[in-house]
Amino acid sequence: MRFQDAARDARAVVYAGIQADPLVARTAALLLDATPAQRILARAVMNGESTDADDWRTMFPTLFGPSAGADADALARSEAILAASLAVADRGEQVRSQVRGALVEELTVQLLARRVGTGAVHRERRILFDGVRAEIHPYDVTVEREAAPEAYDCKWGARGINADVLHQLDDARSHAADEDERLTVALVVFDARRSCDVRLARQTAPHERTGLLTIETLDELAGGAR
Repeated sequence: MRFQDAARDARAVVYAGIQADPLVARTAALLLDATPAQRILARAVMNGESTDADDWRTMFPTLFGPSAGADADALARSEAILAASLAVADRGEQVRSQVRGALVEELTVQLLARRVGTGAVHRERRILFDGVRAEIHPYDVTVEREAAPEAYDCKWGARGINADVLHQLDDARSHAADEDERLTVALVVFDARRSCDVRLARQTAPHERTGLLTIETLDELAGGAR
């Protein structure tokens, strides 16, 4: 088993520009130490249903109400997350979708780096196996350590979970096992666990040995074995 950079085709060049947008890195940094409630706020706002900040302050009173005011740092982070999320929502539907996808990947990278170090975490990499045709699409994020490699596919919402994604992850795991290597594979979805469970229940593609990190459990990426 070995890792390889993805081809620099037109899609990759365009997406690299999205990934390099300062808003992506700034928002990911804010969400890195956010509470589950703050991450839920970010998801709701970035879905673009309202661009009125006061609407969101009213809908999340525990983050912006009198009780939140007792912790000035938490209130400041909530306000910063709200502002960044509104900036994403204001990008327009197509660009917003790309920015949100890049954001989930960047957050995944930063969380994993806390556990394994920045040098072991890579993006847009293919995984090659002897005698097996390589996947066309690269894996979003990989952890490349000889003893414990990992591969992640990152999604903004549960709707992004489909048979192709599940097959790609499980195939990589099984091919690694054929070479007597253990490859941990998982989905990272910036959505509620319940939504993901409902989506997975409708899938016939193998996923029993594919991990799942959701908006409630993202911090497990930084905390070691799941």
